[in-house]
Amino acid sequence: MKINAYLGFDDQCEAAFRFYHQCLGGTLEQLSRFGDTPACEHVPASHRDRIMHARLVVGDQAIMGSDSVPEHPFEGIKGVSLAINVDSAEEAERVFQALGDGGQVCMPLAPTFWAARFGMLVDRFGVSWMVNCEKE
Repeated sequence: MKINAYLGFDDQCEAAFRFYHQCLGGTLEQLSRFGDTPACEHVPASHRDRIMHARLVVGDQAIMGSDSVPEHPFEGIKGVSLAINVDSAEEAERVFQALGDGGQVCMPLAPTFWAARFGMLVDRFGVSWMVNCEKE
């Protein structure tokens, strides 16, 4: 069993997933639009270019997401962060800097008693992240 995060956006899903692909690497496997589905006539014309489903695979993990449509807005929960564990302090620095571009740092990346590096941020799309590199 795997548990994957599914992120909801309001017309920023494509930009967010292209940004995450740039920051994290991996393979951007899917960017399907509402207008490309057999049921596109049920979606307002103004929303047909929005992303119905996105999937970014990094290693054996994936994050997925989509844009909302008027009749189904995203109502996410507060207090949730995506946690990334990396193998080196250098990779922690790179990922933290990349994800933080245009966002807000909540806890600067620094050594802690449990990690070689740990930091928290909210990216430019409002997604909360924790970056961790365990001590050797």
